[in-house]
Amino acid sequence: MSAPLSHGVGSFAQAPQRDLADAWHAQAAVLGVTTDLAVGFRPGARWAPRALRDASLRYALSRDGFFDLTRGRTVLAGFDLVDAGDVALAGLGAETARERITAAARALRERAELPAFLGGDHSISFPLLRAFGDVPDLHVVQLDAHLDYSDRRGGDRYSNGSPFRRAVEAMANLRHISVIGLRGIRTDPEAHAAALARGHTLVSAAAVHDDLNAVIAQLPSGRSVYLSFDVDVLDPSVLPGTGSPEVDGLSYRQTAALVRAVAERNRLVGADVVELAPHLDASGLSALVAARALIDLFAAVHG
Repeated sequence: MSAPLSHGVGSFAQAPQRDLADAWHAQAAVLGVTTDLAVGFRPGARWAPRALRDASLRYALSRDGFFDLTRGRTVLAGFDLVDAGDVALAGLGAETARERITAAARALRERAELPAFLGGDHSISFPLLRAFGDVPDLHVVQLDAHLDYSDRRGGDRYSNGSPFRRAVEAMANLRHISVIGLRGIRTDPEAHAAALARGHTLVSAAAVHDDLNAVIAQLPSGRSVYLSFDVDVLDPSVLPGTGSPEVDGLSYRQTAALVRAVAERNRLVGADVVELAPHLDASGLSALVAARALIDLFAAVHG
């Protein structure tokens, strides 16, 4: 077959673009959520979906897939990925925006076996998770430097520090949350106590550094899992472009091993990648690392 004379605009990994108003089906699809109104420190995550798409052109998919040198085999051959664009949020109030995010996520679920969401700040995980309210015995694995389980921040119940508190309150089917990579000296004591009282699994970055295999053994197994990947789980030397970086984070190797283990041990029903603030890293490295993480996630699920 001769090489094409042209290709589409910069979608994620050069995947074909489809509208959520149309009928289609794919193994996986991405959807951007361009908001950072709920951050407490440095904004910029609203620009991440575009930055992720631009960086992902480094990993433009072909039907031949990629030869993974570490695995010694080809991955993602024939992988069916679609880019469904961004949720239409411009000019909406906060509650209306949350409702729109949930509705768009439900529409993506109807069309993709694995829906993946490009944030955006971490507040989007609450309205996204609401779209999975029909999944029995749902488990969340949250890779994150921060707990994001505060009841309120400055009187706001829907900041990027509260999405999982709101989710467990609203969703009877959400059984358990495992948070991996926690660190820092600004943890909310009430949130920490509330998460432990609820029975959630809280694992520090130090524990990952000490014994990665022991941490993997604590992950859910045989469950329906939603994976929430906050890029600040990574050490700032690996990914500096995030609003609230924390020192002594995970390496890419550790994070990739955790993602593979989650995918291999469970049925992954959805995922998000959040808190990338691309303008904080002029080198573009952060967007490249985050895009690679999503490609590796797809490879872990689909091989």
